Amino acid sequence: MSAAEAGGVFRRARGRTLDAFPSEKEREWKGPFYFIQGADPQFGLMKAWSTGNCDSGGDEWGQEIRLTEQAVQAVNKLKPRPRFFVLCGDLIHAMPGTPWRKEQTADLQRVLARVDSDIPLVLVSGNHDLGNAPTPETVAEFQQTWGDDYFSFWVGGVLCLVLNSQFWYDASRCPALKQAQDQWLDQQLSIAGQRECQHAIVFQHIPLFLQNIDEDDDYFNLTKSVRREVADKLVRAGVTAVFSGHYHRNAGGTYQNLDMVVSSAIGCQLGQDTHGLRVVVVTAEKIVHRYYSLDELSEKGIEDDLMGLMKEK
Repeated sequence: MSAAEAGGVFRRARGRTLDAFPSEKEREWKGPFYFIQGADPQFGLMKAWSTGNCDSGGDEWGQEIRLTEQAVQAVNKLKPRPRFFVLCGDLIHAMPGTPWRKEQTADLQRVLARVDSDIPLVLVSGNHDLGNAPTPETVAEFQQTWGDDYFSFWVGGVLCLVLNSQFWYDASRCPALKQAQDQWLDQQLSIAGQRECQHAIVFQHIPLFLQNIDEDDDYFNLTKSVRREVADKLVRAGVTAVFSGHYHRNAGGTYQNLDMVVSSAIGCQLGQDTHGLRVVVVTAEKIVHRYYSLDELSEKGIEDDLMGLMKEK
């Protein structure tokens, strides 16, 4: 499937926004809603991990195709419909310039094209999508294939910010792009800081932290200096939650009033969690979320207590 053919379902972010949600219609709070968060379908990692060759392995991804198909089917069955389905990065495993990238991309686009047209897809960039040290070329490739690497949109009175966390990991090869996102983010946070939205939520691939703001630096988090600077900026603006992936396990913690949510993968698991998705319910006062295995969500749907929250006024 070409980028143009996939464009109908993906509604790619362009011009730093997502036209699936016209801001003039979505800025007003109209009552509780929910969305689905997934992360790391990462076509190819399961084979690469099983063989111990994560750099050049990954020449098979049939398991990830089946799991992502199950995720799409589970989301499509939900009633009422979620307002959107966000994938928090590492869409495929093959890094820029490596074998199987084109094939993995085509297969993932084919599967995601089956998401119900009433459920907009929100696509976040990860390190395998851009490279651990992104370049202007790898960012441009992502934008052409999947849409803008950072953007904002309004949904039901909530301001959603999709960020390129790779710029905070290593922007040595694209400093001007990092600076542009930083300036754009400050502008977006000024809107949140004026409390013009019911909530402000961030989506990114790499977690700020896994459990605690003061934890040691790790491959799976941002460095201490960066994470605290970003977290303080988000807290000052009133951002209430950051949703991420990357860890391939469920984790998370809080920092002041900020909920750092780390969701496990649709694809390869690196811990004891199951392949799954997170259901996120947004009410006037709070954001409540719960991780479901793909089997649970497929067979049983969303539990009554979460559904009940959406009936509150």
